[in-house]
Amino acid sequence: MSKKISTITLAAALLCAGVAARGEDTLPAGAGKQLVEGACAACHELDRVSAAGYTEEEWRNNINMMVNVGAPLSKDQMNTVIQYLAKSFPAKPKPNAVIVPGPVKVSIEEWLVPTPGSRPHDPLATPDGAIWYTGQFANLLGRMDPKTHEIKEYKLPPNAGPHGLINDNDGNIWYAANFGSHIGRLDPKTGKVTQYPMPDPKVKDVHTLVWDQKGMMFFTAQNANVVGRLNPQTGEVKIVNSPTPKSRPYGIVINSKNIPYFVEFGANKIASINSETLEIKEYALPHADSRPRRLALTSDDVIWYADFSRGYLGRFDPATGKASEWASPGGPRSQPYGIAVINDVVWYNESGTKPNTMVRFDPKTEKFQTWVIPSGGNVVRNVSVTKDGNLALACSGVNRIGLMKID
Repeated sequence: MSKKISTITLAAALLCAGVAARGEDTLPAGAGKQLVEGACAACHELDRVSAAGYTEEEWRNNINMMVNVGAPLSKDQMNTVIQYLAKSFPAKPKPNAVIVPGPVKVSIEEWLVPTPGSRPHDPLATPDGAIWYTGQFANLLGRMDPKTHEIKEYKLPPNAGPHGLINDNDGNIWYAANFGSHIGRLDPKTGKVTQYPMPDPKVKDVHTLVWDQKGMMFFTAQNANVVGRLNPQTGEVKIVNSPTPKSRPYGIVINSKNIPYFVEFGANKIASINSETLEIKEYALPHADSRPRRLALTSDDVIWYADFSRGYLGRFDPATGKASEWASPGGPRSQPYGIAVINDVVWYNESGTKPNTMVRFDPKTEKFQTWVIPSGGNVVRNVSVTKDGNLALACSGVNRIGLMKID
């Protein structure tokens, strides 16, 4: 299998994650059927198409994503395929957004990114006020100027598939090459990209990056089931396996004691890493079905996590081992995802409701408040806190980035 086809297959798997195979399905008759069979079946099973369901706008975004990673369709053919898919496989019902009123006022502004089908994955608010994002399926990084709202895109080496995003003190932007088995560093002044390859080529899906207090980078690689450390001064990369097989290390943070913590999306666990020895200690959450996806820290080093599978917000105190949880307003299928803490208040996204919501939870009062994302969001996979205490968003399914200002 060529690397190009392999990347397309991975991209399709990402789009259709969680869809059960149904080999007996066939595509209905109609203009566009043969194009779908030719363009899609070369890279993945057609039951992934028949099991999906989107609006016309959502199908357009999905097809643009597939073309970005190599699906052989002309512009005219794309339009035919989009019309066929929208008619044959319309949007499926999702839980309605639940609006919980409260005293806090916010405003949400969004901007369409220049390249169709970019799949903006992670946002990054930098000290200069800019909002960066990873265009995962367009193989680029984007930067929005905070004053003009103009967006500049930076192409990356082939098959990078950028995912997580962080900056350094010199103004460089670092990305996790989710398709490319490396960590990359972009110098925005020159456009030069430096790559730091994984020591094991099997680690192809570098996921989320974070700096510790000594200038070392820690990262996760979900499907490879590893976590790692990069020394940016020497370029040395070390990796270790997560103790639980198929535990899928995902979001990662560093606490005030310089201890990295990550969540295991394939298990009901949170884990810590010894920053020197890379020894991992796991902590099981009370509910066996919990699947934490991202996490954030309050000033007391307590971990707050988004329990994607059950529709809960969770709290875990590593010092005591005590875990608490609250049902998210959108219910068990609300799929909490991107999460952050601002002034010890928890903010997160419900990615499973339609439209998506942004949720505020005050740990002192244990009260929720929610707001609808104007574009629908269609999965906010991560958020980033700005220097002014607002939230930058990346809305993958509608090809937008956003800024939520908190009054």
